[in-house]
Amino acid sequence: MTYDNNGYDNNSYDAYRDDNAYDNSYDYDDYYDAPDTKQWALIRGLRALSGTVAAGIVVLTVVVIASAYLGGNRGFPGPGTTSITAHIVASVVALVAQIFCDRRRGVAAIAASVVVLVTAGVLLVTQWWG
Repeated sequence: MTYDNNGYDNNSYDAYRDDNAYDNSYDYDDYYDAPDTKQWALIRGLRALSGTVAAGIVVLTVVVIASAYLGGNRGFPGPGTTSITAHIVASVVALVAQIFCDRRRGVAAIAASVVVLVTAGVLLVTQWWG
């Protein structure tokens, strides 16, 4: 292949003398500050825990509704309307808080996770252990 005086081949495609073609002067850390990995792992772990607890509350709600339905059909006393209502309200609160938690970062995500855990605690104390 033959090159002209400017360093290009005869078709003017590439410059073999271009010293700036692969300049590595970009510093990608200037664009944003990445959060600390330990802090980020803690928030992700708390988010995963609260998501599991929220799913457990929904499962408990389904179990309570199913036991009320089956108990009513077979003449066996099941959970009352207070228990069913408490489970439905707790499920809605936990799911809304978990969705909020999954869409936010930082303190907002932590606060929403705490709301899910407190909701589960109140539900267990008042409806299952009380």
